[in-house]
Order: sequence, then C-alpha cells, then structure tokens
Amino acid sequence: MYLVMGSLLPGMTIVVVVVSVSTVQGSADPNWCYWHIVCKIYLPIRELAARFSKSTRNPAPAGWLGRVSQDRGNEIVRIRFVRQIAACLLVSSIPVLAAPAPDLIVYGDYVLTMDPSRPEILDGAVVVDDDRIVAVGTREDIDARFVASRTLPGAGRVVMPGLINGHTHTAMTLFRGMVDDLDLMTWLNQYVFPMEGRFVTPDFIRAGTGLACWEMIRGGTTTFVDMYFYPDEIASVVADCGLRAVVGAPHIDYPSPGFKGWDDSFAAAEDFVRRWQGKHPRITPAFAPHAPYTVVPEHLRATVEKAAELQAPITMHLAEAPAETEFVSEHYQTTPVQHAARLGMFEQPLIAAHMVQLNAEDIALTAQGGVGAIHNPTSNMKLGAGISPVPEMLAAGVNVGLGTDGAASNNDLDLWEEIRMAALLHKVASGDPTALPAGQALAMATRLGAAAIHMGDKVGQLKPGLQADLIQVAVDKTRHQPLYDVTSHLVYVLDSTDVVSTVVAGTVLMEERRVLSMDEAALRKAVAERSAEIRAALAQQAKQ
Repeated sequence: MYLVMGSLLPGMTIVVVVVSVSTVQGSADPNWCYWHIVCKIYLPIRELAARFSKSTRNPAPAGWLGRVSQDRGNEIVRIRFVRQIAACLLVSSIPVLAAPAPDLIVYGDYVLTMDPSRPEILDGAVVVDDDRIVAVGTREDIDARFVASRTLPGAGRVVMPGLINGHTHTAMTLFRGMVDDLDLMTWLNQYVFPMEGRFVTPDFIRAGTGLACWEMIRGGTTTFVDMYFYPDEIASVVADCGLRAVVGAPHIDYPSPGFKGWDDSFAAAEDFVRRWQGKHPRITPAFAPHAPYTVVPEHLRATVEKAAELQAPITMHLAEAPAETEFVSEHYQTTPVQHAARLGMFEQPLIAAHMVQLNAEDIALTAQGGVGAIHNPTSNMKLGAGISPVPEMLAAGVNVGLGTDGAASNNDLDLWEEIRMAALLHKVASGDPTALPAGQALAMATRLGAAAIHMGDKVGQLKPGLQADLIQVAVDKTRHQPLYDVTSHLVYVLDSTDVVSTVVAGTVLMEERRVLSMDEAALRKAVAERSAEIRAALAQQAKQ
C-alpha cells in the first residue's frame, strides 16, 4: 500500500491511497501496471468559500465537484470525485503507470493463441486497446484487472487469431464460375487474359475487391496478399472496409489493363509503392511481377533492385505448373526457383505463390533465402497444377502459408476450406495420415502464414504487443457436439459460417454475423451491374 500526499492548489490537500499495485501479467511492457486507488481531497471551508466567491457571485452549483459533507471537529470539506481523478496527479511520486480502461475485451470458452508458449486458455479473454493486444489470460484474471468500454461475449465460442490469405486476386470474384474444368494455360490464355482486357476497369476493381473483402470478413480472414490491376483502387477499398493487406502492383511484359507493356506497368508499380508506403497502417504496398514465364530476367532484376531501394516486399507466382517448369527449363536451363534465386529475388522479402514444381535443391534454396511459400491446394487441384511438397518444405524450415488464389479458380475465398484441404491432401498424397497434422494446417493460416508474408512480428498470434486481429467462432451448434480437441475440431468440422465476429486493428468489422464496415446493398448493386456485362459477353462468345 502507498500513501501519497500533495497539493494541487494552495491550501488544498490531496491524499491518494494506492491499496494495490501489480504488474499486468502478459503485458508487452513490464512497467505497465494497474492500481486500485482511494482518493480524497481535503480543503478548508474558509478557503473553499473564498475561492468560490472570487470566481462567481452565485454559489457553486450542487454537484459541481461531487457530494460535499462536513467532517466533525476539523471544519474540513471532503469532496468525493465520482471518478478516480487522482490517478493523473502526483504519479511521479509512485513508481507505477496507471493503466487506462481498454477499448475492447473479447471473451471465449476457449482462447487459441497460436503462441507455442501458451497455446490454449480455457474460459479466457483477450484485451484490446487502440489497435493492439495488451493482455491475454483467463476470464477471472482479466475481469479482475480490466473494465472495457465494449465487450464481445464468449459463451460457446473460440477466440483465435484472424486468418491470413497469403495469395489471392480479389477483384477476380467477378469472374467466379466464368469458366471451369480447364488446365492453367488454356484457362489463362483463352479466357482470363481476354476477359481482363475487355472488362477490367477501376469500377470493376472496386466492385470485385469489395465483394472479396465482404466475403473474407464474413469468413474470418483479416489479412490478405493481393496482386491485381489498378492497385490504388484495391488499397482504397481495403482502407475503407477495415481489413489488412499486402497490395501488390502487377507488372508484366505484355499489354494488360491500363498498360501497353513492361515499361509503363513497372513505372506505375514504382509510383504505387512510393505513394502508399508508410501512408496507411493496414496497407503494405509491394511489387508484383507476374511470373518467370511472363517477365524476362532483366525485368525481374530491375524489380529486385527497385524493391531493395524502396525496402518493399515482392510477391509473384513461382513454380506453379508443369508448363512453367518446361518454359524455364527450355529458356534458362534451370528450375523456376533456381532461376529466381539467380536473379537475386531471394535477397528481398519474397512471397512466392504456389511453389508446386519443386525438387530437393529448390526446397533448400527456398529455406536458405527466407522465402515465404504460399500453398493454394484448392486452386492447384482444380487447375491440375500438381501438389506442392508442403511437408518437405516445413521439415526444411520454410515458412509455408495458405492462399485461396482468385475466386475464378477456386471458386471462393473460404480459407477454412484451404486449411482442411491442405490437411487432407497431403495425407492422401503421401499415404501417411500424420503428414500434415491439424495443428500444423491451422498454423499455416495463422502464425506460419504471418511469417510467410513477412509479418510475423505483427499478426498471426494472440500476444501482447501484436496487432489486435482476431476472430470469434461459434462451436455451440448441435453439429459441433461433442467437442474434445479444439484445434482438430476447427480444422475438420468448422466452416466459414461459424465465424461470428471479426476484429482488425482493434476495430470490430463484424459482430454476430453482421458486417459493420461495408454497405452490402450498395455492394450487391455494383456487382450486379458488372456481372451483367460479363454474362452478356459469355453468351455472345458461346454463339460464335
């Protein structure tokens, strides 16, 4: 217990009694403490009357300072302040910092932190202040120390980090189901590239990206890595809807929407990175050369040099399909991974999407270069691209995340499907049911996924000091009974409709399945207008 006395005004005595002080367990700052105080301010009656008479001809209104009562024998007025205002007075005399009331507490019957040092907390809570997590613990511990201005109840719910989609093309939601059951190169060259040239405009990007963001918020994805045309439009939608994103500015050697070829697309990419770098806390601009078969070596080297100059990450398709492997082998006498490494691409933070066609040397180079590999199981299976050697990469120390790819080749952005698909695919591919356990698959969408996109110090775990990106999922429905192992249950039972709340940077984007940060009616109207144009074009193409 501390007793501190001091004076704010002449003749005024302030007594602050700190009856308990303790360090906040699990706080990122060991000096961040909470305290319970009893505060009384004593002022002689004559002095009080004199001060009031100087300031106004009328008596002070009742309740202006609080309830006033006379202490017997001492002729002292005691003023009780409703709130503990003395917390900000005389703190220099006490070796403590007062903890403000946090903005949000999120409760759960289970808190799955994805932090290896404390993976699961029963009947727990996560405390959020501003955009960061300040404490994680049991409900009893948290309630004893914090009173938040807002809470999300946790009965029948699991609290966990938000999911991370390491590779997608958000605006391609408008091409969802446009054409299916084709190999990658036929799909790209005969359908996707021509339709992009015809329909992709800033309005198309805004509508398609908005649709994708709405779907991801509903499914519990809080961070994604995008690479698509008109990245300024993508970044603006992300800024408005509340999600977190690495937004890649694409550049390619061929004509593309808005560009004649490499020179103008690369210049625009540089301008985009400079324009957005450090300008928004939830948006990371990146360079996004398309692939080794669409960007020549000297242009990939130029990308590396510019990314190094601006300290920006790179994201690209790499080792995706057999046709790419054959192209690189024929033209450069090596593999796609070794080709990229020779060009210096592994010297910059690289997010490599797909990573399917790999040999042992490729895997070793990927691990040595600190490359983040993004596994897209559904898209790779749908396009017949092959099966990424994920267990081998993980064993070699590669950070492997999960991605949906664009909705045109998936056909949704449901990361829960990718988690389950990854866990199952590698069991059947290897004949080993332990090849990719549930916990590892879930980590690929959270902790490992964050490391793969070079944001492991910001997101992917529920730890004090990290960004407050988290979700609540409901496990109280009849179909969820019984529940024995939370991690296994999330991977093999849960789906995106079980996500009830989504929080990014401390802001609640969805509560009780209602998206708060987007206008769904306006979004549907914009999507309907764009999709009507595409539908008419497909009908015309079918007649030819």
